[in-house]
Amino acid sequence: MSDLERLARDLLQHLRRRHMRLAMAESCTGGLIAATLTEIAGSSDVVERGFVTYSNDAKADLLGVPQAVLARHGAVSEPVARAMAEGALKASPADLAVAVTGIAGPGGATPTKPVGLVHLAVTGRNTETRHERHVFAGDRKEVRRATVERAFQMIRDAAGQEPDDDD
Repeated sequence: MSDLERLARDLLQHLRRRHMRLAMAESCTGGLIAATLTEIAGSSDVVERGFVTYSNDAKADLLGVPQAVLARHGAVSEPVARAMAEGALKASPADLAVAVTGIAGPGGATPTKPVGLVHLAVTGRNTETRHERHVFAGDRKEVRRATVERAFQMIRDAAGQEPDDDD
């Protein structure tokens, strides 16, 4: 079992114990978060839906990210990651939503937005949206994998701990 599969299994169990369902809005990972979770049999009791919104039009059409925000900040930005997570939650009955947008490389970088830059956001019903900015090292595959790992941890943190948790 790979480390990523182990993390996915642990996350599914963590959410399952809390009776929580998850929606994903993915850009730079292209569905890898959803694919990693749904590779595990029985994940359908946690995984509610996923949106692969690679283009700006998809972000606007499917998640309600305002075109003005995309134009002002660019797709790889904190405001867009937050809007993606909030839009995925609004467009689903899930309890939590995670969003990722970034530059996995090898191209697409600018002087202010390097390869490896990823913005992640997680939100839940009646909770504030949490955001993180990372610049992950490595090639395209390594950046995408690091993004999935960090997204799993953010989801787990957003789901919270119970006093008797022994995770």
